[in-house]
Amino acid sequence: MTTLMRLHHVNYQVGDKLILNDINLTVPAQAQLTVTGPSGGGKSTLLRVMAGMISKTSGDLQFEGQPIESYEPTAYRRQVSYCFQQPTLFGQTVADNLAFPYQIRKLPMDQRHVEAALEYVGLSANLLTEAIDDLSGGERQRVALIRNILFLPKILLLDEVTAGLDADNKAIIHRWLTHLNRDRQVTTIMITHDAEEIQAAQQLVRVTDGQLEVPA
Repeated sequence: MTTLMRLHHVNYQVGDKLILNDINLTVPAQAQLTVTGPSGGGKSTLLRVMAGMISKTSGDLQFEGQPIESYEPTAYRRQVSYCFQQPTLFGQTVADNLAFPYQIRKLPMDQRHVEAALEYVGLSANLLTEAIDDLSGGERQRVALIRNILFLPKILLLDEVTAGLDADNKAIIHRWLTHLNRDRQVTTIMITHDAEEIQAAQQLVRVTDGQLEVPA
């Protein structure tokens, strides 16, 4: 299977503290990778390095066979998209958020595409006019995720996006992520502490004290 991303002896250090220590990881195209480990072990730092949000201190990080440094940052982040644990919405309404990916590409919003995405995650098209302050936690998370995939990235990085959600909302997001991976060929890399998500993982890695382990 084609290698989409490769980390080779990657380190990340702040002052004297080594937060990521000699990370080696190969991510094939269309993988479903689950990342777990204790709080403060370096999981979120690893995803932020992979997303290009922070720069590794040393080592080699390649995307599609090219060093990450060779990519223009905005173009790279359209291919490797990061979803935060706490969804950040802006503007006044849901429509403000879902129009944004089109606006930055100088395109009109594709109403049918947006409404289909909302429907897939159990949300009504009527939600477009809803004020973001009136959304529930599950609705906010689904809107934020839709915003990230209206233009499909090749890799979707998910930092505990189901944390704090009820079982119904978790099930909706799991179904949608499986659809993106299997039907739309999006590689997903998800951090979780959830025992059921860890149990269901197709490929599991653990980050502890900045070091990556692949459980037997």
